[in-house]
Amino acid sequence: MSTELVEDETKFYCKAKKYWKNVPATVDGMLGGYGHISNIDLNGKKFLQRFLRDGPQKVDNSYALDCGAGIGRITKLLLPYFKTVDMVDVTDEFLNKATAYLGEESKRIGNYYCSGLQEFSPEPNRYDVIWIQWVIGHLTDDHLVGFLKRCRIGLRPNGIVVIKDNITQEGAIMDDVDSSICRDMDLVRKLIKQAGLS
Repeated sequence: MSTELVEDETKFYCKAKKYWKNVPATVDGMLGGYGHISNIDLNGKKFLQRFLRDGPQKVDNSYALDCGAGIGRITKLLLPYFKTVDMVDVTDEFLNKATAYLGEESKRIGNYYCSGLQEFSPEPNRYDVIWIQWVIGHLTDDHLVGFLKRCRIGLRPNGIVVIKDNITQEGAIMDDVDSSICRDMDLVRKLIKQAGLS
């Protein structure tokens, strides 16, 4: 487990919140200075399209939730596929900049939630897709499992949770700069299973 890397939960979350408060509310800021890799997210769109096609496992396109949404970089990619997208992020400045970043499409943002995911509960039975990208490292193992359990409750029939994140080859590594944990695939799968997801 990676929880052993977190000596003090309160400091772990406070340090991450402080880190993000000092990051510019830009695409480059959201990507840690690697704004040029934003096109990689087009692969995420292709992945999502598989679930939006007709068939027995078809996902509806009413509501999506972007977790760790920042200024709406991923929200912008979700909006063409969903009638409404909600955004949740720990940094209010990012959410405040989202309207300008998203432009006219921001009218289809349902809710802007300013909250850490360790405390956030998606509205029950609301979402067709809950998208969690590059943010699970900001949760302890127990909080990640708890959050994923709450996400399960937030899903509509045939709804899915999508997790896109960095992984290590083996074990878990703490990043002291942004106060996050990078886990290996086995541990991520184990935590997903503990949450009752597959």
